[in-house]
Amino acid sequence: MSQSWLAAALTLIVSAVAVPALAQAPGADVDERPDPAVVCHVGVYRLDDGSWVDVAPLAGKGLRWRRLDGSTSRMMLDAQGHWVSTLGSTTRVEGPQPQLGPCDEGRIVFEEQAGRRLIHDERETTFVGQGGTHLKGRLILPPGDGRVPIMVEVHGSEGANALDFNAFQRFAPAEGVGVFVYAKRGSGESEGRYTQDFHVLAEDAAAAVVEARRLAGDRAGRVGLHGASQGGWIAPLAASLTPVDFVTVGFGLAYGALAEDSDQVMLDLKAKGRGADVLAQAREITDVTGAFIASHGQVGFAGLEAVRAKYRAQPWFADIRGEFTGFLLNTPNEQIVAMAPVLDVGTSWDYDPLPVLSRLDAPMLWIQAEHDTGAPPEATRQRLIALAAQGRPVTLLEYPDTDHGIVRFETAVDGKRTAIGYAPGYYQAVLDWAQTGRLDGAYGDGRLLATPNLRGR
Repeated sequence: MSQSWLAAALTLIVSAVAVPALAQAPGADVDERPDPAVVCHVGVYRLDDGSWVDVAPLAGKGLRWRRLDGSTSRMMLDAQGHWVSTLGSTTRVEGPQPQLGPCDEGRIVFEEQAGRRLIHDERETTFVGQGGTHLKGRLILPPGDGRVPIMVEVHGSEGANALDFNAFQRFAPAEGVGVFVYAKRGSGESEGRYTQDFHVLAEDAAAAVVEARRLAGDRAGRVGLHGASQGGWIAPLAASLTPVDFVTVGFGLAYGALAEDSDQVMLDLKAKGRGADVLAQAREITDVTGAFIASHGQVGFAGLEAVRAKYRAQPWFADIRGEFTGFLLNTPNEQIVAMAPVLDVGTSWDYDPLPVLSRLDAPMLWIQAEHDTGAPPEATRQRLIALAAQGRPVTLLEYPDTDHGIVRFETAVDGKRTAIGYAPGYYQAVLDWAQTGRLDGAYGDGRLLATPNLRGR
């Protein structure tokens, strides 16, 4: 999932003569709902050996199972009423083929092991976010009456209701970690309109922390924020507004949203074998498109038209995509104007997270994908390593051979990547950080690139 308003939430088919087909505008997925035919099976199931398998809903047909080791498959019913699992996001029938019992029985058979759906302590609530907006939330705690760590889940750029689709709310309590999850403004039963204003969303997340502590009462142990993708900007900002015990960021960026687009453009061009001379020319283009986006189009089209005219004939021009640059270069101006009200969702283009990260005292774990095409990691890696060297409470764990989402992938001959599962150790790292604030031992093949230099403080 991408960071901001185009690559994650917008798919456009652009041509010079046809009106672009708007497949999904930012926030359009706020109306997504689980498949009603099979939603009764959703839950986390404890197997005979003590391990678990999570069964998650999909907005389309079917379900998805996942395990602590990162293995995952999509599940579909065949014509005979049997569940068929296809590896990761592929269409290959491969790996375990779990079978679910009738809805009212809450059971599963996974690799010849029986499993039963777990019942957690769930508490529904409505709390007040930024500007008095009422947000719908849920606290999920492991059974018992002891203190437990609690992760407050912070959304990425998606609009879909996290109360339906967040997976951590099911499997983290199975590992002894409580979760507070809420429907972001404009989704589910939450008031307000979908936005990508990081400051508004951070105030919502800070209010969620306060509500999680209130609901948990004496059971609240360590309480922190867990944000992924766009949530990597929002979670640390929220932590600067209310006390937390930890922050976890998955596949986020430690620099601004405008730079994300230019880094994506450079990454695409490098993948095509383009040299430094082309990258310098492309940087001229992204400077123009970035200024256009940051001003919400107020700077006018002169700059866009100039770089189009200057570089359109270049053989590498068609290779430019990025978060928004490719769209702006290849869409007629009048269509950009017509689509602007739908595409402009208040994204905080001018936000630089460095001042917040430089001051934040809450221990931060950053987990990034080495080959992330949605959030290119190089600049974030450098910035986080530097912060840790200065004594800031930053720990950086990076997974090789993974893309956005910390997903392992296979690559087709045309270069297209298909997810085949999550990196082993990724989920465990998130859970251990919530429980102890430490990473002990190995987490799959994750590489620890930075820890706080306490002498640097």
